[in-house]
Amino acid sequence: MSFTPPPAFTTRPDLAGTFGMVASTHWLATASAQAVLERGGNAFDAAVAGAFVLHVVEPHLNGPGGDMTAVFATAAEPANPLVLMGQGPAPTGATPEHYRAEGLDLVPGAGALAAAVPGAVDAWLLLLADHGSWELSETLAFAIGYAREGHPLSAGVARTITQVVHLFRDYWPTSAERWLPGGDVPTAGQVVRNPAWAAVLDRLVTAGTALDAPADETGRRARIQAARTEWAEGFVAQQIDAFVRTPHRHASGTDHAGVIRAADLAAFRASTEPATTATFRGHLIAKTGPWGQGPALLQVLTMLDPLDDALLDPSTAEGAHTIIEAMKLALADREAYYGDGGGDGDIDVPLPVLLSADYAAARRTLIGEQASAKVRPGDAGVPPHAMPPLRTSFRLEGERMHGTGEPTVGSFAGAEPQVGPTGEVVDVARGEVADVTPSGTTRGDTCHIDVVDRDGNMISATPSGGWLQSSPTIPALGFCLGTRLQMTWLEEGTASTLRPGARPRTTLTPTLVLRDGRPVAALGSPGGDQQDQWQLLYLLRTIVGGWSPQQAIDAPAFHTTSFPSSFWPRIWEPAGVVVEDRLGDDVIEALAARGHRVTRAGDWALGRLCSVTRDPVTGVLGAAANPRGAQGYAAGR
Repeated sequence: MSFTPPPAFTTRPDLAGTFGMVASTHWLATASAQAVLERGGNAFDAAVAGAFVLHVVEPHLNGPGGDMTAVFATAAEPANPLVLMGQGPAPTGATPEHYRAEGLDLVPGAGALAAAVPGAVDAWLLLLADHGSWELSETLAFAIGYAREGHPLSAGVARTITQVVHLFRDYWPTSAERWLPGGDVPTAGQVVRNPAWAAVLDRLVTAGTALDAPADETGRRARIQAARTEWAEGFVAQQIDAFVRTPHRHASGTDHAGVIRAADLAAFRASTEPATTATFRGHLIAKTGPWGQGPALLQVLTMLDPLDDALLDPSTAEGAHTIIEAMKLALADREAYYGDGGGDGDIDVPLPVLLSADYAAARRTLIGEQASAKVRPGDAGVPPHAMPPLRTSFRLEGERMHGTGEPTVGSFAGAEPQVGPTGEVVDVARGEVADVTPSGTTRGDTCHIDVVDRDGNMISATPSGGWLQSSPTIPALGFCLGTRLQMTWLEEGTASTLRPGARPRTTLTPTLVLRDGRPVAALGSPGGDQQDQWQLLYLLRTIVGGWSPQQAIDAPAFHTTSFPSSFWPRIWEPAGVVVEDRLGDDVIEALAARGHRVTRAGDWALGRLCSVTRDPVTGVLGAAANPRGAQGYAAGR
């Protein structure tokens, strides 16, 4: 049996050109980044400009108080992919003892106690300084314009504000002031402004222009470095410190003060590091290190590499089953081994073993004919860390509810309680799950941007966190803090136990693909734990099946939820699978017959991938974007 042939039609064309290409989750970010390319900027200038626009136009998906990771390659050193690390660590005061003293057994999914040190802004400024060519003032002009002069609100933002309106009115008055003009929920298309954030950006620019620095490359970089210092040590840090000291409502349903302080921001700087890589079918796949979930994708690809093409086909029941079971094994290893070696702990991730062919072969033997309903980490030659609690359900407003574990799809799966491997049903405090809960909290998501220029510079970046529903708006700043600490555990001994100074294991996981030492594709997607799962389907369909990027993005998606979710309230669904209905009744029924607990999400519900490509021989560039949600856009020429 051969790989399923690609469809004859796509929702959008595969763009092709030779000048420059951009794909992102919002058309205004794409247009702004493309405008930078048109004015002589390189891919990194364009990505920074587009990313700051994303802060303004997708505030329900990311914000300045959040984080980001990127994987990129320069035209000067194309064979050496780098990771841009914009994931801030846990504050000094964020100890498990403090949270337990507050009556919590999980880090809440919303509220300032969940905030890591904001890392996105500093990371973007670092990229601009080291690899861009534009001045900060001209790079930020697009975002400043949209923040000060306004932009039409997208339907997604309006919908999110509608879902949290009672939370804002009853508990977060600063967010109500920011997002309920005149006391009402803004409507889609209404022009909204954020003058406070525009003023903060002005401060960053002024910090640089106030220097007596030369009008050359040395001066340009000095001006950007001055802006980085202002961000970490000036007005922003002071306002965050002052604001979070007042207790406010958290997703736990209780009130707490935050622990992040100005000194935490001053101590953090973004950085770059070599990418973690693995080879699959002649392609080098570049990801973050194990302080993120990225190597899980590499583990799956290493497991799948020697199998027949037919077993790698996501469009068939046999292929989908094989892919799902391999992903479960990799994500079990994520729980047992992945974490950050910083802070006051000692996390030594045995990554060479986890990515080795011998280890992959041993893991591959566990893929059986039936769906596994267990979390099964492997033996990587060192003792695995303690496994986190396996919560399979939680109680909300007196009723038992079940979540898909998927941040972008709102559905409750199953009418009966699910149980863990030993038969227990674990209840936790009321929760932030699906799109909205009766308590008014919503789960956020993420955005993405890819850029390639004619010289061959290429970047894939996934900004997230600091959603408007993450915590109360800080009035003087116009934004709120992120919630990345919800991805840590308060239990001692796990690979991702909360530790001051250590980065929470992020789900942000952009991808760069290289062939013969040259970058050929950048891709990524929102979706929390599902980001790598959806990107895996894209890679299999393009590399193995020969599909075009747009064909792969359009194709029906699925993912497993049979592992502990990274998002509060940290539940899992034994043997759980979420599918788009377009996968087909025959395939879906065959998966159910193999023991998969299938949740249908609708025809166009899963995955929001973007991608740019470059043929290193011809120089032809490409771009593709996701049609789901009618918001992602690709542009180029």
